[in-house]
Amino acid sequence: MSKSEHKATVLRTEQLTPHMIRVVVGGESLRGFATSGLTDHYVKLVFRHEDVKYPEPFSVQTCREEMPREHWPRLRTYTVRAWDPDTLELTIDFVHHGDEGLAGPWAAAAKPGDTLYMLGPGGGYTPDPAAGWHLLVGDESALPAIAAALEALPEDAAAHVFVEIDGPVEEQKLERPVTWLYRGDRPVGQLLVEAVRGLEFPEGDVHAFVHGEAGFVKELRRHLRVERGVPLERLSISGYWRLGVDDEGWRAVKRDWNQAVEAEEAKELSS
Repeated sequence: MSKSEHKATVLRTEQLTPHMIRVVVGGESLRGFATSGLTDHYVKLVFRHEDVKYPEPFSVQTCREEMPREHWPRLRTYTVRAWDPDTLELTIDFVHHGDEGLAGPWAAAAKPGDTLYMLGPGGGYTPDPAAGWHLLVGDESALPAIAAALEALPEDAAAHVFVEIDGPVEEQKLERPVTWLYRGDRPVGQLLVEAVRGLEFPEGDVHAFVHGEAGFVKELRRHLRVERGVPLERLSISGYWRLGVDDEGWRAVKRDWNQAVEAEEAKELSS
């Protein structure tokens, strides 16, 4: 197993809301897990095919070197909600919608003693304490990273926080006031776009974090970069997922999709 591969054991689980499950994993095998103070750290969870026999000791790298591609384990990217290097406990929050998807059902069935393999961590954002104010925007998939960012903000930092969820029962208690937007039957992210477009931006340098479904993220990226003039270096923005596409499918096209968005943006900024 490479240095970026980790084997963890489920310690406990908690149903945070009807559609959000917290899983805490740990164990001595996480002693090599290293983070650097970022609030958007993520790991790639490894899910093995049930009908495939894998080499032991298990390693994703070995699988990729020795097995046909269709037998490679499936990966799902999740934000690290919390990491305690003293207790070696890693917390991950999962959005769960019944049997839909791969990681959500796993989290719903997880019990103490289960094994979880993962790769990572990666990441690149933490709120700048010197920023004039902060803008944090996301759907449920971005909620763990937003929650971690709020915990890292200085007490006197100004922040506008918009989180879109299914409804009131999905609210969580966070460090700062949050504008919860209840989606209902509306398209994912539509309320977030409307909220940011309608926001009267305060004076001063903004440091923004906008993550979630790729469609609304694209709209807000254009709004912030082209219409609001936010410099790219003051913006952490990414489509965590794409409606109608699974994680493998989204990873396969994400780079080309991002390049197309950047090219379109550059053309508008230069016109």
